[in-house]
Amino acid sequence: MAYDEYLADRSRQILKQKHVFFEEKKMMGGLCFMVDEKMCFGLDSDKKSGESRMMARVGTENYEKALQQPHCGPMNFTGRAMKGYVYVFADGLDTDEDLAKWIQLCLDFNPLAKSSKKKNKK
Repeated sequence: MAYDEYLADRSRQILKQKHVFFEEKKMMGGLCFMVDEKMCFGLDSDKKSGESRMMARVGTENYEKALQQPHCGPMNFTGRAMKGYVYVFADGLDTDEDLAKWIQLCLDFNPLAKSSKKKNKK
């Protein structure tokens, strides 16, 4: 499994408590939580250490502030940081309060996020 199922269950519960309609998609070796057909956040694990982490879509305006938080770092799949996305590592997601804080930050940005263009099926 490429993501922590317990962390995924906790995330589902928080979204349900907030009465947020969401969909889940397995992608990029992890699990993405989609809100309004846009990636809100995702879960995966570091390939080297196996540590669970959240891929939080916080937006460019919240990016630098998010990086100053404990257990947070730039998200990079290709060796370059992806502006507007951060990794939140397992120690930063230990409590439900910490996880809920990060999910809320992603939900706050979601209305401003652009959805990816859907490819036409041929």
